[in-house]
Amino acid sequence: MILLTNTFKVVRLIACDARDGFTEITRNGFALLGLVVVAMILTLTIRPQLQVQAKAQLMAWLEARQLPAAWSASRSFVALQRTTAGDPLDLPAEQASVTYWLSRKYSVAPEPLSVLVAEAYQLGERTQIAPTLILAMVAIESNFNPFAQSPLGGQGLMQIRPEQQSEKLDSFGGAMAAFDPLSNLRVGVRVLHELALAKGSVHAGLAAYAASTSNREGSYLDRVWQEEQRLARITQSVRQARAPGDGATARTPPVRGQAAPKSASISL
Repeated sequence: MILLTNTFKVVRLIACDARDGFTEITRNGFALLGLVVVAMILTLTIRPQLQVQAKAQLMAWLEARQLPAAWSASRSFVALQRTTAGDPLDLPAEQASVTYWLSRKYSVAPEPLSVLVAEAYQLGERTQIAPTLILAMVAIESNFNPFAQSPLGGQGLMQIRPEQQSEKLDSFGGAMAAFDPLSNLRVGVRVLHELALAKGSVHAGLAAYAASTSNREGSYLDRVWQEEQRLARITQSVRQARAPGDGATARTPPVRGQAAPKSASISL
């Protein structure tokens, strides 16, 4: 009985010593951790470049852990569906010729350019504005750079100013739609069409368009019309080359004083 009692006392003493030791070690560990944190904060405060490096390394580590989980095959297909590109060879000969000519001149890939050319032809048919003029405006306004921005706020292919065309951009999702190539093109053509109707001619509408985008360069109109004539000659040559075989008829390109048709309407 005495032996059992003594054994119990020894075990209890060992347990108490172990508890006290663990508590002391934990307390000292937290104290040490606090000192390390304080030392790191002081070091990063004194040397800001270390703070920047630490943030960069932490972000890289987090991104490396998130990328495998975020990527999936379905996401890649969604991105492919959003791509604004097509095969120029699927276009009619006239549009394909214009696409390749613009691609060479402005160093733009023909695949996304082919979609813009096809859209310009569709918009031109709806608004009775020559597609070659639409494409010439894009060339002079932005060199076919969908992310171009002027010092005065013009954005995208046709240098739309979001603060002036907010209502039109809202129908395409808001101000950021100015950087979407097709949305920018549609809004720009709609603006030109409305100005042409208000001013009485395409030429006067183009002059008003230049003023609305704050393009005060004196040669702007001449440059646009010269580029339009180059594109018109390309389309004319294609029509003439194909005329004997398919009976295609040439369409006269617009002249500077051409009146805007009062009955024309646009649905973009």
